[in-house]
Amino acid sequence: MELVGAIAAGVLIGAVLGFVGAGGAMLSVPILMYFFNFNPKSATTAALAIVFLAALSGAIVKARSAQILYREALVIVGIGLISNLGFASVANKLSDAFITSGFALILIVAALSMLFNPKFKPETRMPLPLLILISLLIGSMTGIFGIGGGFLAIPVLVLFFGTPQAKAAGTSLLIIALNSLISFLGHHSLWETVRWHVPISIGISAVVVAQISSHFSTKASPKILRTSFAVLLLLIAAFTLLDTWIS
Repeated sequence: MELVGAIAAGVLIGAVLGFVGAGGAMLSVPILMYFFNFNPKSATTAALAIVFLAALSGAIVKARSAQILYREALVIVGIGLISNLGFASVANKLSDAFITSGFALILIVAALSMLFNPKFKPETRMPLPLLILISLLIGSMTGIFGIGGGFLAIPVLVLFFGTPQAKAAGTSLLIIALNSLISFLGHHSLWETVRWHVPISIGISAVVVAQISSHFSTKASPKILRTSFAVLLLLIAAFTLLDTWIS
């Protein structure tokens, strides 16, 4: 039954990735915690493996259509390397309440970014200090919470590098894949705490479903998809905060 549940979870995560283009870790962590009884540290470690598989699969497709800018991706990953590895190496020492509360706050920020999606002007340019700050923030989020940070990476690519939206999405997938792999290696002290058959089954089914659903994503309303997913994230965040501080 656990294997069946993992495959079903992967179908849900893959569908979200295929239709929305983001949010794999934002669903993976709570699903692992509340449906498979993973503790927060094990859930974030396992989510990194799921997100890496899903993001890499998407990045390969984008690479074939020349929609990835490798230099820009490596700049953002390189700047965030210190915070990514640094926080990943101490993740096992952080309290469960800190991890779940911080994760919930990130869900709220991500949901708001989807509800209020700004239109970027081509002439707008992000200053270098802000690029460094956000790159470090993306690395921190991946290192602690197992989140790829695509909702922050895309604005950085558009506003600082002037990347077209289509290529920003593809480049973001490569950033997420690399960040997740780096953080996963940094979480090596927690590997033995994970029941690996669960995240591996989720990851494989998520990859398959994401590839299928992405072909139908153009037939759905992007606004409805983003709004629905934002509401779901807000509900998960509220439940996580209540479970952390009231139960």
